[in-house]
Amino acid sequence: MSGTDLHYLSATEAVRLFRARKLSPLELMRAVIDRAEKVEPVINAFAETFYEEALTKARAAEARYAPGGEPSRPLEGLPVAVKEEAPIVGHKNTLGSLALRDVVADHTAPFVQRILDAGGIVHARTTTPEFACAPVTWSALWGVTRNPWNTAYSPGGSSGGSGASLAAGSTSLATGSDIGGSIRIPASFCGVVGFKPPYGRVPETKIFNLDHYCHEGPLARNVSDCALLENVIVGPHPSDVVSLRPKLFIPDRLEPISGLRLALSTDLGCYEMDEDVVANTLAAAGRLREAGATVEEVSLPWQLTDIVRATRIHFGMIFAASIQDLYDKHGDQFTSYAKRFVEEAAEITKEDFVKGLQLEGRIYAPLGNLLEEFDALICPTFSVPALPAEWDSPGVLDTLMTVPFNIASRCPVISVPSGRSHDGVPTGLSVVGKTYDDVTAFRIAAAHEQRFPWFDVPERRPAL
Repeated sequence: MSGTDLHYLSATEAVRLFRARKLSPLELMRAVIDRAEKVEPVINAFAETFYEEALTKARAAEARYAPGGEPSRPLEGLPVAVKEEAPIVGHKNTLGSLALRDVVADHTAPFVQRILDAGGIVHARTTTPEFACAPVTWSALWGVTRNPWNTAYSPGGSSGGSGASLAAGSTSLATGSDIGGSIRIPASFCGVVGFKPPYGRVPETKIFNLDHYCHEGPLARNVSDCALLENVIVGPHPSDVVSLRPKLFIPDRLEPISGLRLALSTDLGCYEMDEDVVANTLAAAGRLREAGATVEEVSLPWQLTDIVRATRIHFGMIFAASIQDLYDKHGDQFTSYAKRFVEEAAEITKEDFVKGLQLEGRIYAPLGNLLEEFDALICPTFSVPALPAEWDSPGVLDTLMTVPFNIASRCPVISVPSGRSHDGVPTGLSVVGKTYDDVTAFRIAAAHEQRFPWFDVPERRPAL
C-alpha cells in the first residue's frame, strides 16, 4: 500500500507491520489525522478530536514495539474512533443533544476501557443522531454527517460517524451501538463491516445492559479487523449481570464454509425492497455458493405490522421512557425526530408490555425453526441503499430490516458489503447466526469477503 493511501491500511495488517518494525504507529496516526483533516469538512463524522494527545500516545506505542520495550498489546498504536454515546471519563457525553451539551462523563464504559487497556488510541469521538434514536446522523448540536460515497446521502445511524469515518479512511477501527440496527445500517450504507453481537456478549452500561435490544459492537473495513476489535471488547464484567461467560474468541483462522446450509430471504417476507439491494443480495448468495455452501431461498411468515408494533412497545417502555424527564424540561431543544420518538411512546401503556413480549415470541418462533434447519440466514441489511442525508420523516420502522434481529437479540448478525447501487452508495448483506453462534456468522462473512474484497480494491473506495 502506497504512502498516499496509508490511512486505508487494515488494522490487522498495521499491527503485523508494527511488530515487524516496518511501520510505526506514529506514521499511521499522522496519515489518519491528515486524512481526517481533509475529509472532515465534507463528511462531518467527528464530534470531538484529540489529535495532539493521540500523536503523543502513538509515540509511546512506537516505543513498545522497539526491542526491549514493554510488550505490545492487541490494539497497540491503532487509531480507534469511539461513538460519542459511550462515556469516557473526562470527555463530553452529550448524546448529540443540545440539552446535554455541557455534560462530561464521570466514568468510562467497560468496553471502551478494554480498548484503552489493549493499547487502542482514541483520536476522535464520532457523531450520532440525538439520543441515537434515528437511522440517519444529524443533530442540532453537530449538524449533518454525510456519506463519503455520495454526500447527498446519509451514512446511516445511529453509528453514522463511525461508519463514515471508516469509509473515508479517517480511523482504523470504530465502535458502535445497536438498539434497532445502529451498527448494521451504517455498515451497509458506508460499505464497511459491522457486527451486532448477541445480547450479553459485550458488557453494557446501566440501565441499557438490561435492555435485550441493546448491543455494543465493532465496525471495521474488513472481517478480520472486525474480529480483532470484537475479541478485545467481549467478555464478562462485574458491572453487568447479563455479560456472558466464558469469553468467546473469534479465531484468527476461520474454517471454510463448504457444506454449510444457508437460508436466503431477499425481503424477510414483509419489506418493500429496492431493486439494486435485491440484485446485490442475489449476487452475494452466488458467491457463497461458489464457496461451497448450499443456499436455499426461503419464505418467512413475518408481518410488518407485528414487527413495528413490538418495536414501538419496547422503545416506548424503555428507551423513550429513559429520556422522558429530559424532554419534560428541555423538549423545546429536541430535534424533530427525538420529539416524535418521545411523543409516540406516550401512546404505549403498561398493559402493552405483555402484548409486546407475546409479539416478540411470535416473531422469533419461525426464525428459530428456520435456524434449526439451516446454519444461518442471509438477507439484505436494509431495504434501500441509503436515506437522504437530512432525512426526517415518520414511519421509520417500516424500513428497518435490522430491527427483527434486535427482537431476536441473541442471534449474532454481521453486515458486509454486497455491492453498490446506481447512486454509488454501497449495499449490505446480513449474516444472521443461530443464537450465540458468532463464529459461524464470521466464517460466512469471511468467505464472502474472500470472493468480494472491498477496501482492498482502490475502485471500491470513496472518491474524496
